Amino acid sequence: MPTYTNPILDDDFPDPTIIRAVDGWYYAYGTQTKRDGVIINLQVARSQDLVHWEWLGEALPHKPTWADATQRLWAPHVSEIDGRYYLYYSAQPNGGGGLCLAVATAEHPTGPFADKGEPLLCGAGFEAIDPMAFDDPVTGQRLLYWGSGFGPLRVRELTPDRLSFAPDSEEVQLVQPDGGADEYQHLIEGSWVVLRNEWYYLFYSGNNCCGPDAHYGVMVARARHATGLFETLAQATGRPDSTILVGNAHWHAPGHNCLITDAAGQDWLAYHAIDPRQPTFDAINDEQGYSRRVMLLSRVVYENGWPRVLPDGTPNPAPQPAPEV
Repeated sequence: MPTYTNPILDDDFPDPTIIRAVDGWYYAYGTQTKRDGVIINLQVARSQDLVHWEWLGEALPHKPTWADATQRLWAPHVSEIDGRYYLYYSAQPNGGGGLCLAVATAEHPTGPFADKGEPLLCGAGFEAIDPMAFDDPVTGQRLLYWGSGFGPLRVRELTPDRLSFAPDSEEVQLVQPDGGADEYQHLIEGSWVVLRNEWYYLFYSGNNCCGPDAHYGVMVARARHATGLFETLAQATGRPDSTILVGNAHWHAPGHNCLITDAAGQDWLAYHAIDPRQPTFDAINDEQGYSRRVMLLSRVVYENGWPRVLPDGTPNPAPQPAPEV
């Protein structure tokens, strides 16, 4: 049986999203970085087996005109609909202020993506970040999840063209931060939603992603409907927190995941983590502590109605069975 060993992409590649495109390749997208002295707005890589990745470079060669003087382009999510690719991301507008949700489109999974020309939504601070688009197969709604800034995770319906929020739609708050009682739940972000066995699972991350005090983990909540009501793992079971993935001595601060399914129907969690042997790099600035966040992969199973990350809820440093392709 083929095996792999983490990391699957040993370069700074934060906040990964992976899709399988119509050409049969897997494509991964990551947050802005600096590589060989060059700033990359939003990264793209590709793989045939989810394990061996070819870094392709820039997916968004031209920043949006409303954010072309800033360096905060975060957490891309890409989806393919009828041969067209939609890239949702966060950016800080020119002149400062809170970050904004944005959308760009392309005809190919590698881009070049072009921004629609104006933000979807702007917020105070960094609450309008980490967008994730999800088409609900039950209702047919086109939904966009987002949220952070010590606020709740949110969702709102998109228009049929997916380029703006539906004018008659309203934001729904899904999961709330707890104000500090739970070490992971006081700051929550990085929504990712899947439908499995009639449950909508909302994966999200919490605490501090980066810097010398990075302490991050992946959590989960579930609901019978895509817009809630969501119940966290802690609320359902009485556990002290809702984490399904936390760090260990080999990999620190794992989080901001996506979920991808292999050819055998097996779910895999892709996420970033910090290698303590090489925790920093020549970053754009020191905003996130120069943290070098590489991409890892872990298998997910569902037991008693909840996902579990194998083998023990931490990133496995040893060789392990690879996804099927």
